[in-house]
Amino acid sequence: MEAQEISALSGNDAERPLWSVMIPTYNPRPEHLEQALRSVLMQDPGPDRMQIEVVDDCSPDVDVAALVKSIAGERVGFFRNAQNLGLAGSWNNCIDRSNGAWVHILHQDDYVLPGFYEHVKETAINHPDAALIAVRSFFIGDAEIIESVSPRVPSLENGGRTVKDFYYTNPLNCPGVVVRRDFYKKHGGFRADLTFMLDAEMWTRAIGLCGGVIVPEVLAAFRHRTSGENATSRLLRSAEAFEDYARLAEIYAQRYSDFDLKRARLGICSHAMWRSRLAAQAGDKQAAEAMLSYWKRHATVRQKARHFLGGLKRRVIG
Repeated sequence: MEAQEISALSGNDAERPLWSVMIPTYNPRPEHLEQALRSVLMQDPGPDRMQIEVVDDCSPDVDVAALVKSIAGERVGFFRNAQNLGLAGSWNNCIDRSNGAWVHILHQDDYVLPGFYEHVKETAINHPDAALIAVRSFFIGDAEIIESVSPRVPSLENGGRTVKDFYYTNPLNCPGVVVRRDFYKKHGGFRADLTFMLDAEMWTRAIGLCGGVIVPEVLAAFRHRTSGENATSRLLRSAEAFEDYARLAEIYAQRYSDFDLKRARLGICSHAMWRSRLAAQAGDKQAAEAMLSYWKRHATVRQKARHFLGGLKRRVIG
């Protein structure tokens, strides 16, 4: 590699591999983990350039070590946590075990598309000061089809430190994001006081402190299941996700002077009601009641009045 490429990609330590692809797992579905691993292996530049390791968080029902070996032989490393660490703990252990200049935390049921690492490399060369580089992601639904795609973030397509696009939504998905290992080491890992929005907090922290680039190309796939199999679905069904939205809003309110906490709280309540209705339509009574309970506890008087009048209007018209 030319000196410019080495400097842009590896920082001050050109002896490190360029990439650490760290795959945290917990009771993975074999076909999904295989797809994730093969999507990386087909772009593998070799062990001197890319560390690939699966870090298992004490899966009780799947022999992840045997599964990894059956898929990738000895090419992919494996480590099993001594005890279950949860999301933040497991992801932070992935960071601690990484040795590449750039860390890619790829979840067990997501995958990357051809050209992902090459495109990220070119972006890193063009933006040598960025701490975070991201691509857009396809959303893969229960039927294994593409349902939608994550939005563009024009304010960061040429790099920058603005995080306003993250205030009230998270435009990024984990499989499309890589972060400099040096950033993690200097500014800390994922926050243990967040259970659902810990990735969004990290992306805003990295971009706000050291800059980031979000390119418009779609080069990753995020498996967005609604069947309750993954952590996201379970948190939404229990309404814990909405409690976490609120915790993140409090963090943003303290961190960013132009963040509107009232707007955020109104949006969270509206989202909880919308999700409750969807769950009720799907026959998931437990999830519907959990999210409705959150709405009742946190909705404003105006929101409750509007909901009551809307229901009355529907009954009269019906």
